Amino acid sequence: AQPGDVITIHQGVYRERVAPPRGGASDRQRIVYQAARGETVEIKGSEVVKGWTKAQNDAWTVTLPDSFFGDFNPYRDLIRGDWFNPKGREHHTGAVYLNGHWLAEAARLDEVLKPAGAAPLWFGRVESGRTTLWAQFPGVNPNEQLVEINVRRTVFYPERPGVNYLTVRGLKLRHAATPWAPPTAEQVGLIGTHWSKGWIIEDNEISHSRCSGLTLGKYGDQWDNTSADTAEGYVRTIERALANGWNRETIGHHIVRRNTIHDCEQTGICGSLGAVFSRIESNHIYNIWVQRLFTGAEMAGIKLHAAIDTHIARNRIHHAGLGIWMDWMAQGTRISGNLCYENSTFDLFVEVNHGPFLVDNNLFLSPISLSDMSEGGAYAHNLFAGQIHSRPEPNRVTPFHPAHTTAVAGLVDVKGGDNRFYNNLLLGKGAGARGEFGLAAYDPREHPLSTGGNVYCHGARPYAREDNALNLPAPDPQMRLVEDGPKVFLQWAWLPAMRNPSARLVTTDRLGRARVSALAYENPDGTPLRVDRDYFGHRRRAAHPTPGPFERLKEGERRLRVW
Repeated sequence: AQPGDVITIHQGVYRERVAPPRGGASDRQRIVYQAARGETVEIKGSEVVKGWTKAQNDAWTVTLPDSFFGDFNPYRDLIRGDWFNPKGREHHTGAVYLNGHWLAEAARLDEVLKPAGAAPLWFGRVESGRTTLWAQFPGVNPNEQLVEINVRRTVFYPERPGVNYLTVRGLKLRHAATPWAPPTAEQVGLIGTHWSKGWIIEDNEISHSRCSGLTLGKYGDQWDNTSADTAEGYVRTIERALANGWNRETIGHHIVRRNTIHDCEQTGICGSLGAVFSRIESNHIYNIWVQRLFTGAEMAGIKLHAAIDTHIARNRIHHAGLGIWMDWMAQGTRISGNLCYENSTFDLFVEVNHGPFLVDNNLFLSPISLSDMSEGGAYAHNLFAGQIHSRPEPNRVTPFHPAHTTAVAGLVDVKGGDNRFYNNLLLGKGAGARGEFGLAAYDPREHPLSTGGNVYCHGARPYAREDNALNLPAPDPQMRLVEDGPKVFLQWAWLPAMRNPSARLVTTDRLGRARVSALAYENPDGTPLRVDRDYFGHRRRAAHPTPGPFERLKEGERRLRVW
């Protein structure tokens, strides 16, 4: 394919890796890979395996020659790397699937030979030029079912960096033996951009990646996974990236929208350095880190390092362990209108950033809404239904930048505070409930908050130095999220008393400048911003806008469709 070409793929299951040899010439002269209209196209990194024989109990076994795998065998390929925690055992990039559902890897063969539990297991052994697999298939003969195993590292990923201006549209991409993707190494996803510019990845289903589903990450080099899990090691990674073309002209500017990403054990979307100047919008991300056999510091629905001028908007993220994790250099970032719930750690974690960044009109409904180890953030018109945690980080120095660039202006630690909280709705769990509900967690921070127009309900506590806080300890909004097929509804009791008459419109002028970078809160093109639309896109009142994500509310029980 050449720049300007459209590759239309017709219905079928294709078991291969797509490695585009070249990209488009510009945004107008792209190379497009797309499914034919109305046809289902699946590209898989797996192969079908027959010839299983019964071992014992629910376990069956099969032996495959090395030639079945070619030059890459996932069953000898260990998951490892910087900031990876194997929890005391080995893990491989291989996987076994029964009728589209994957089994969990056992630590030992004897676990598979026992009767199957709620989560069926598999185990593999590679020796003497052959690979033997054991797997639990309770109640079925695997030779009469669809059994697939991982054989390819990735499904759609260029061999080299710099393959720019591709569009990938309408495909079902499944089953990849992906490696662990820390910020200090090449980040190979089931689909990934491989250190490039200007991709559009839209309307795809991406599922069952052993580690990461979609990567917008860095290139590989001889220093991959050599940081010894240190901040200093990542600073060296950044310095090398700047020397290797990490700038506004050559990297990032991707659009990732309307994809469904699920069943990945590290991240749904991740990107170290390569997601700059990008837009991640209207994706549905769920079932991330569900098996929980391993862990590490790089796991979330969306996990980005250096989301410089990146817009993360209108995504639905749930059952992802951690919803959105902005780690290092979230500057000029805007996180807007996202729906986060049923995430077992945090909905949003901002780690060692210095601002300015903006978080607005989000629904944070998990038990912990926000974990803040940053400064210089602006939070406006959010619904915080869970706890808010805050702590400084004096032991690491991390970069800040001149406006709208990747150049490093300096490195500094995080004292905490210097945030703006305007027109948010913060809920507690009743008087005397344990936990940090509201903004009281910021009381001991070295630098003060700027606050105004916030409403605290049902035991959430205001910031100690906050003026004009509206504190309503009695009303319980009785909030409940209801999933009805593909639709999601928020049910709650809205009271006119939840309006704060001191609320004012949030603008660039009102937000001022972040303390460390001395930069304004503005749009990526440098124009002033205004938070003048709500979660649904409705225009906000210019005077006394309604706190929280929704502008047009009437008294009483409300049932709002939020997805």
